Amino acid sequence: MHSVLLLMGQQASGGGGEQGGNPLLSFLPLVLIIVIMWLLLLRPQAKRQKQHRQMLENLQKGDRVMTAGGILGTIAGIKEKENTLIVKLGDNVKVEVARNMISQVLSQKTE
Repeated sequence: MHSVLLLMGQQASGGGGEQGGNPLLSFLPLVLIIVIMWLLLLRPQAKRQKQHRQMLENLQKGDRVMTAGGILGTIAGIKEKENTLIVKLGDNVKVEVARNMISQVLSQKTE
């Protein structure tokens, strides 16, 4: 009877002489989740942002572009100081658009 009580006391106190595992191993799943999230989400997003930034830097007069609002036009001029573009939408129709609102280059000017 005495040994049964002793055994029950050891189980209640966490197994007696057994030690817990390495505390660093408990953080391993968290580290793996962060690495997977970086590989699947953050890295591709950074790559897309870099490509978009390069596309904006390489815009030239005569390029056919699409704005973020879906408007199609041709670049008629570039205002470097204001960081804007003059986009020709049709005959006698030109609008000034912020450079970063260009979402896509449809065709580049051929020289």
